[in-house]
Amino acid sequence: QLPTGLYKKVLVILHDSILPYMNEPTLMIDFLTVAYGIGGAISLLALNGLFILIHQHNLEYPDFYKKLYSLLDPSIYHVKYRARFFHLLDLFLSSSHLPAYLVAAFIKRLSRLALTAPPEALLMVIPFLCNLFRRHPACRVLVHRPNGPEGMSEDPYIMEEKEPSESKALESSLWEIQSLQNHYHPDVAKAAAVLNQSLSEIEDDISGLLELSGYELFDKEVKKKAVHVPLEFEQVRGLFGKKNDIFAEHFAL
Repeated sequence: QLPTGLYKKVLVILHDSILPYMNEPTLMIDFLTVAYGIGGAISLLALNGLFILIHQHNLEYPDFYKKLYSLLDPSIYHVKYRARFFHLLDLFLSSSHLPAYLVAAFIKRLSRLALTAPPEALLMVIPFLCNLFRRHPACRVLVHRPNGPEGMSEDPYIMEEKEPSESKALESSLWEIQSLQNHYHPDVAKAAAVLNQSLSEIEDDISGLLELSGYELFDKEVKKKAVHVPLEFEQVRGLFGKKNDIFAEHFAL
């Protein structure tokens, strides 16, 4: 049992400052699997070390994707380790051999959580979802389902289900992204509208969006040149602005 602060300090540097210098990195399997099971930010940070053991040292982790799916909660769009988590999530979901129901569950859960996400996170996750559709064409039924959300009396997706295969995500539709097309931030609405068109074959590069912050969005908006929009087509005359108004003869604005 380690203090939470110490867990975080160790896990932040484990993948690049500890594991490469160990003769037997597999000795860290128990430590990382326990950390991965704790939940919250500690689980997110343990992903880096687990990825190295899985990718380079043939670690087999049963129910890995089930646990990864359970990590998707509203906090993932707000934690400071968001960029690292989505970078690894992108790697874990890059294999074309993953079943469609699994990828659909991740797409649906990320979309549902996006309804309460800040704009800077949405500008990252929407291209992320588009990339998943490009890799896994079988999941495009979520976007192109006949009649879409209008043809459903209720969404069959079960948000509370911990098992991705039982969540019924593949039977649902992405009404959440359709909702984001009316987002108050114009860039988010524009990004969400991309799914209304046929996606290109080339994946979007999300590396520059992972670190996007609210301050950068604010600075971008402030530096935009103001566009002067005429508010009246016809100049106001008189008190009430009507043509041949008797008040216009006696009052002036």
